[in-house]
Amino acid sequence: MEVRMEECDVECKTDSTDEALATVRAHFTCGGEARVNFGATLPASQRFAFPNERGPDYLEYIPGIHVGLRCSTEAYHRRSYSLTGPHEPRGPLEMYPQNAKDFLRYSIDLAWDRGPRSFEAEVAVLWRVMQVDLEAFLLRLCVPDASGRVRTGGCTNAWDWNAPVATCATYNADAREIARDLAVSWVHLHDKDNMARIAGIPLPLLHARVDAAPRGARVSIAERGPRITIAQRETHVALKRGKPWTRSLSRETVLKALAASPAALLDALEASAAPDEAWRAAAPRAAEILDRTRKLTEAGGEGPPVWSVYPYTYRHLLFLKKHPPFLVRRLPSGGVVLATHPYCSLWPLWADALSALGLMDK
Repeated sequence: MEVRMEECDVECKTDSTDEALATVRAHFTCGGEARVNFGATLPASQRFAFPNERGPDYLEYIPGIHVGLRCSTEAYHRRSYSLTGPHEPRGPLEMYPQNAKDFLRYSIDLAWDRGPRSFEAEVAVLWRVMQVDLEAFLLRLCVPDASGRVRTGGCTNAWDWNAPVATCATYNADAREIARDLAVSWVHLHDKDNMARIAGIPLPLLHARVDAAPRGARVSIAERGPRITIAQRETHVALKRGKPWTRSLSRETVLKALAASPAALLDALEASAAPDEAWRAAAPRAAEILDRTRKLTEAGGEGPPVWSVYPYTYRHLLFLKKHPPFLVRRLPSGGVVLATHPYCSLWPLWADALSALGLMDK
């Protein structure tokens, strides 16, 4: 574990979490910024068993990935400049894998046995694995304890924190405030406010900001530009084939959602997240492959050969684009997590749920 606080010229390498925390607490007020690099085990590697992720002894070796954790204050960003100007705040807390391909699992060894290869089943395996890691890492950042100090958070493959409905995962500490994702997205896209500055403000203030916009105002969800994310690009392509009103979000729709019953919104999101026919057809084969792979790994590799699968070919991504998977998880703490694959966007989930409730302004 490595702790770096550049403005205070402090660097510490240690195996002790307590020592790392003590270093940050002792010097944080000096510079208002701290970085911690450490190794972490992917939770899915503990739940599932893949031959390329185990050593000779199945129980003794589970590889990890390198993770960066960054904490900074608003004051740090105001005085911190790059060649192009002041740095945009990315949030009080930011966590990221230092090598995205490790987190996205660009290679998985799977035991196929005699069954035919199925690109759909491979995507289904990938999503079953990725949703475990995605949810676990988001909750590690947002819910490290029972204090409830973090009101909301998100996961994105963009360079910066973008609109919640265009990200691949969001967390809200209070499921009754699920409409926050819509309101924050509107304010971010319409008023161009930085996400880190508006994500946690009280819901009544967000409502007032949306209400202050001109009647009939709309924002585009599938934005174009040099920093467009893969998720936004896929969303744009998918929505081009849909109805015109699904490509944007109106002021009136956000106000209706804020006035709607939170329970009804959550129920609609859960209904919209249900797997479609293509996912249901791929699920049995995916479960069979995962179970066979687990048994093979636990047996020390004695059994049928495995195939190293790269689950991001054109055919894999085409299936993901046409059939994005979604997860709506109500937490025991009263919070809620929405998630999809990092190459997808949550907007189709929201668009379907809002349409089902008759809230989409056409």
